[in-house]
Amino acid sequence: MSRTVARGLLPGVPRTRLEMRVRWVLAVVVVVANIVGGLVVLLFATFVVPDPPLRDPEHVHLVNAIAFFGYPVVAGPVALLAGLWLWRPVVSLVRGGHMPDQAEGRAVLLGPLRLTFLVGALWGVGAAGWAALDVVLFTGRLAVKTGLTCLLGAATTCTIVYLLSERLLRPAAALVLAAERPRRFRLPGVTTRVMLAWALGTAIPVFGLICVAVAALAAPDIDVTQLAITILGLGGVAIAVGMYVTYMATRAIADPIKSVRTGMAQVERGDLGAEVAVYDASEVGQLQAGFNHMVAGLRENERLRDLFGRHVGEEVAGLALERGDIELGGETREVAVLFVDLTGSTRLADTRGPDEVVGLLNRFFGVVVAVVARHGGWINKFEGDAALAIFGAPTELEDSAGGALGAARELAVRLRAEVPTLDAGIGVSAGPVVAGYIGAEQRFEYTVIGDPVNEAARLSDLAKTSPGRVLASGTVVELAHLAESDEWEFGRSVTLRGRSRPTRLGAPRPPRAPVVPEPAPAPDAEEPRRVRFPRPLRPFRRGGRVLLGALVLAKAAKSARSGGAGPREEPPQGDA
Repeated sequence: MSRTVARGLLPGVPRTRLEMRVRWVLAVVVVVANIVGGLVVLLFATFVVPDPPLRDPEHVHLVNAIAFFGYPVVAGPVALLAGLWLWRPVVSLVRGGHMPDQAEGRAVLLGPLRLTFLVGALWGVGAAGWAALDVVLFTGRLAVKTGLTCLLGAATTCTIVYLLSERLLRPAAALVLAAERPRRFRLPGVTTRVMLAWALGTAIPVFGLICVAVAALAAPDIDVTQLAITILGLGGVAIAVGMYVTYMATRAIADPIKSVRTGMAQVERGDLGAEVAVYDASEVGQLQAGFNHMVAGLRENERLRDLFGRHVGEEVAGLALERGDIELGGETREVAVLFVDLTGSTRLADTRGPDEVVGLLNRFFGVVVAVVARHGGWINKFEGDAALAIFGAPTELEDSAGGALGAARELAVRLRAEVPTLDAGIGVSAGPVVAGYIGAEQRFEYTVIGDPVNEAARLSDLAKTSPGRVLASGTVVELAHLAESDEWEFGRSVTLRGRSRPTRLGAPRPPRAPVVPEPAPAPDAEEPRRVRFPRPLRPFRRGGRVLLGALVLAKAAKSARSGGAGPREEPPQGDA
């Protein structure tokens, strides 16, 4: 609660500045308000309300001037001492910044009203004494004049004291109202402020005009010029002061409403941490406090919804909040089921400490939750070292089988990369189940019951010994869309433990080797020129000579066969 009280300070107002404001607000407000009230009395008595017939006007003015300026000398210290006595709880609260008790809270919230009553009482005593002095020493008509002008000054002073002190004490009031809303006493509200502003800005000048009219009727010898000046002066005061006081009164109402509107804009943007300072004890302050209570309720509801969603899943939480009344039972749904189970959890608990095991399990389940949510599923339950994920209930999915298969493939890869110290088997199945609330009226949960759940659990056990650690039933592969089913291949059929029908296994296809395309030639590159080598001429010439000799011999043999009877030429004989 002390933290809430500390936040009750107005933004931008530090504690030292607030203490200084509270310490000096009494003196400043009292001095300024009484000076303004004294000027009103002086102007009315001198220029506005004409004097009745007097025997010695100078002597009368001197006596009244002494009484007018002498009374504050006596009343000022009395007002200061009484105000300080009333102000002690306020200063103590602001200086300490502690939880305000009942006395301090009343002193802060009733401070402007008490100060107003104190100043009004002193002005009433002064008006009564001044009127009595004029009655005893002079005439009753003069006493009526002085009494009425003092009442006008008292009304002006009291109005200024209340409006200024209430505005300057808002930070201290915020400290009190942030702790507890007072309900045992009634404070001036919006209506009182508006009426005070009307009295100061309109009623008092108009009342002065009425006094002038009465005086003019009672004394017909009043100068017309003086009467015109009086009316102009009162009219100007009514316009100027009325505008300023009305502005102050409307700001006193508009500022809290503006702060509430700003907080509402923050809530509309989704910021439930919005909070406005409650510094007004009137109906406007109740509006501020009501806004804070409303936002606190929204924060509590959001916190409960978040916790509820974390326990049972956002889909189930949204379904429960949407339907309201929950009935036990369920409905038949076509879903896909993914079951992931750790391998060697007993040995893990035996070889590692409990804190380390919990840390590993949290990392393991963190990956499982993220992958399942990414593919549109939700975690139905955590079973020690295993997790059951459902795709297609309570929220329908267009391709629940494909989502479960895709989650299984990605989960196998991410678990090896992010939690390499753990090994797990992943099984995927699909089929009809009963999805709904199971349990008793006092305690129940949303879950699914059916053969696909058992089949996925058995497949996860079998997958612990398979190379990829992922196995799926042929049914879920056939139900998946082509984009996902093409990533799987069928294997042998086995009869899983506890089942009578065989299950055709499916496993992810091994990753294909990436095809590296040949680099295309650059568009500006020149084709390489062919190099022409000269033919070998020497072997060609040798072969030509052999062929030519063979042709000559063949021709000679032919001619010998055709012309054998002719003379035979003897070869020339040469020298030995």
